[in-house]
Amino acid sequence: MAEGKDPLRYFRIEARELIDQISAGVLDLDQRAGPEPVARLLRAAHTLKGAARVVKQKEIADRAHSFEDVLVPHRTGETPLPAEEMRELLRLNDEIAAYVAALERPPEAPPPVPASPGSASPGSVPEPVDTPTHRAATQDLDDLLDAIGETNARMAPLRAGCATFDRLQRSAEQVAEQLRLGRGTATGPARAAAERLAGQLGSAGRRFTDAVDQIERELDDVRAKAEGLRLVPVGSMFTAMRRAVRDAADGEGRRVRFAARGAGIRMGAHLLGPVSGAFLHVVRNAVVHGIEPEDVRLTAGKPAEGTITVEVERRGRYAVFRCVDDGRGFDLDALRRTAEARGLLPPGGPPPDIDELLGLVLQGGISTSPSVTEVSGRGIGMDAVREVAAQLQGEVSVRTTPGQGTTVELVIPLALLAMTGLIVEAAGTVATLPLDAVRACVRLSAEEAAAAAAGGRLIHEDSAAPFLPLAEVLYAGSVVPDAPAIGAAVVVNSDGGVFAVGVDRLAGTCALVARPLPDLAPASAVIGSVAVDADGNPRLVLDPQGLADEVFRSDTGGVRGAAAAPAAPLPILVVDDSLTTRMLERSILESAGYEVDLAASGEEGLDKARARDYGLFLTDIDMPGIDGFTFVARTRADPRLAGVPAIMVSSRASAADRDRGREAGASAYVVKGEFDQEQLLAHIRRLVVRS
Repeated sequence: MAEGKDPLRYFRIEARELIDQISAGVLDLDQRAGPEPVARLLRAAHTLKGAARVVKQKEIADRAHSFEDVLVPHRTGETPLPAEEMRELLRLNDEIAAYVAALERPPEAPPPVPASPGSASPGSVPEPVDTPTHRAATQDLDDLLDAIGETNARMAPLRAGCATFDRLQRSAEQVAEQLRLGRGTATGPARAAAERLAGQLGSAGRRFTDAVDQIERELDDVRAKAEGLRLVPVGSMFTAMRRAVRDAADGEGRRVRFAARGAGIRMGAHLLGPVSGAFLHVVRNAVVHGIEPEDVRLTAGKPAEGTITVEVERRGRYAVFRCVDDGRGFDLDALRRTAEARGLLPPGGPPPDIDELLGLVLQGGISTSPSVTEVSGRGIGMDAVREVAAQLQGEVSVRTTPGQGTTVELVIPLALLAMTGLIVEAAGTVATLPLDAVRACVRLSAEEAAAAAAGGRLIHEDSAAPFLPLAEVLYAGSVVPDAPAIGAAVVVNSDGGVFAVGVDRLAGTCALVARPLPDLAPASAVIGSVAVDADGNPRLVLDPQGLADEVFRSDTGGVRGAAAAPAAPLPILVVDDSLTTRMLERSILESAGYEVDLAASGEEGLDKARARDYGLFLTDIDMPGIDGFTFVARTRADPRLAGVPAIMVSSRASAADRDRGREAGASAYVVKGEFDQEQLLAHIRRLVVRS
């Protein structure tokens, strides 16, 4: 049977991988009991159960469900499982393995896959976007692209050889011409020989040049195809989600419509695979916990059919995956009761706010479902999303409005990203700016460029946008090389508003695949990633938000000029509950010449802030007691502390958290996952209060 007609092809690969995890996990649990190995086993069994249900392997799904039944009572305990329960886990694991092994058959003789009445045929089930085979293929593509880059680099001597042929041909033609103008009997044969040599060199040079051109074109073509293969369209995961929503709605007797946006965005399969698996849990939860029965929706003035929308967008160097439903929202009272029953909240205590309750959901294991069904009641769905966020160094957040719906958002950093870029040149450096951030390109006369550079403003669409020559940004702290005068301005959109950078020239647009900078190649915050051009050379990809920070930092609203020597900065207070982070930040700041005090909590930070004059607060967000948002808000509300700037340094990377930080009064926000020492010091130099 052809691979495309085998609906179980990828299930067998995934099931073998999960069974290996479950088998090892059961043996680990037999040796070391505790919540962590139990949680790992539950996630693996839950994932296997969901995958088995999709391809109608009921025997496997039923046994995975029974496997969960044994484990769930031990989710929070530290005592070993009773011997009979451990034997039951081993028996179920052996039975699941046997069923999967029975699916290992010659491709030409597949057993029929049963389909339940009223359901789509197994042949319509989509293939996962990430499998061990796919991951191996991605590594092969990485190796291929590296080899193409090396080969492209080695084409330079051949291209130089083409130029050598051309020079030799011109030299032979000059000799022939000199002999033609000469005198004597010997000049005739010599001239004929020189002409033949010139012709042979010209013919050989053309063949050599044509061959080099052809090789370069084919290398470029292979590279383009390889880069296209390694990036998967986001839409490839939507079919599985649609099917999951349909199946869950059928099981719950609900009417639900699935919508998707962002299907054309392309990114690495190693990201889409885990995200797709996690969001299958999210959309099922949205149906079961969120979408109300038809009569309830009609009574509430809603359409009879609920809607679940999955959106994907690129936000700078991040991908944002968002699931939005228009259901009932979280039952906050039930969530609070469940949390109290599990000892996560004190009974009878002051009612927690929504953010605190939703934070408990993200810790995993909390469900408000009154019963355990095939798709709900375990509290494992959000646990799976949180684990994927941790695996991919991202952040997950939940927002809910009772009676209106819930939004689950996952933000992850991108390793690879296909984009269209605007190629610009400034002081001899060629760089690319993501085209979707470009608002306009403006040609500048010499007088207009000089006025914009001197005044720090570019008049565009009847407003004055902050302006900075790109060369000053790229060569900050060093001498800017001699370059042609600024010939154009690029007007850019950013979260902080519109700004403009001056460039020497515009060199068109190009499609590219951006890669993150190597860990050992620190760069300015204005450099977001790197791409490879047609000649195999690295090309800088600018980060619009990093550019915005630099332009707005330099913006004075008037003529820039020399300033008087600044006074000494006041001490800096670092507030973080992590000893490692406190010591790291103190080391960085003291090495830069700042005096530093430390606080291990928000409460201690407030006490110290009120006891001494500080030039800046550097605070974490997630701390026991009052968090960083509250710390900053309270300093803003204190008249004596309101003038001290605050910088938040957090692992949270979402736009919502950045916005919340700004609303609390923070002057800057630094993400730990993108921590750049020079960027942090640049913020501090700009903000710190001096004596």
